Amino acid sequence: MPELPEVEVVRRGLERWVRGRTVADVAVLHPRAIRRHLAGPEDFAAQLRGRRLGAARRRGKYLWLPLEAETPAETPAGTPLGTAPDRAVLAHLGMSGQLLVQPHDALDEKHLRIRVRFADATGTELRFVDQRTFGGLSLHDTVPGDPDGLPDVIAHIARDPLDPAFDEDAFHAALRRRRTTVKRALLDQSLISGVGNIYADEALWRARLHYDRPTATLTRPRSAELLTHIRDVMHAALAVGGTSFDSLYVNVNGESGYFDRSLDAYGREDEPCRRCGTAIRRRPWMNRSSYFCPRCQRPPRVS
Repeated sequence: MPELPEVEVVRRGLERWVRGRTVADVAVLHPRAIRRHLAGPEDFAAQLRGRRLGAARRRGKYLWLPLEAETPAETPAGTPLGTAPDRAVLAHLGMSGQLLVQPHDALDEKHLRIRVRFADATGTELRFVDQRTFGGLSLHDTVPGDPDGLPDVIAHIARDPLDPAFDEDAFHAALRRRRTTVKRALLDQSLISGVGNIYADEALWRARLHYDRPTATLTRPRSAELLTHIRDVMHAALAVGGTSFDSLYVNVNGESGYFDRSLDAYGREDEPCRRCGTAIRRRPWMNRSSYFCPRCQRPPRVS
């Protein structure tokens, strides 16, 4: 599953190639790709036609395109034209979803699910491609008064650690209150969003914390240090386009990231720890795997 860096790479591509363009037509080629839009394919296409796409937004792993008002009739009184998003297109990338900007005459991808054409002469269109069909697009109302046009279905998602409005004190207090372990807390999207299995393991390795460390034992300096490592590893991943283990994750131009070459813990079972030389271990964890150094990240004592 793509995590914050991978979704942010896609968001930046949409910001460059899609922002401000008006939708001319939408073709839904596979109904499963809009299954979260309960009104169906025809309604989905009809509600997008003629609407201008706003700046691509992201919260954690969630990506959306606000729909700007196009006519005075659609704009609330006293609101500048084009600044009142009332609906938004939410993208679920799932395990293999791709948002690609392609020339009109490019051959259709084998797993093309949705095509969005624009009312301009740039010659490019937006395509949603999804091999495994776990992802999709859906249209939602936005949270009233939210300047980013946040879709109401993800209003419960916490801010992510790269968000300037992220509240570190509240995060630390929540960690101390919860009777859980540190990796479980990092993957709780209502507490901190954008962190998944890969970047949790990487940040915990950098912080020398075992994944089963109880959150109640983290001091304020330790939780602040952990946040610093989370941000550092995400910035490093962003700099090289995110992590791609196969061709399923790509940016809007179809290019893979290569942060997988820089991973210190995740996926490195039996390879030497880059800090102490001890073999990295893998343990089953919540239907996933956790990778850690048994010397640098000592497990908590059992009382």
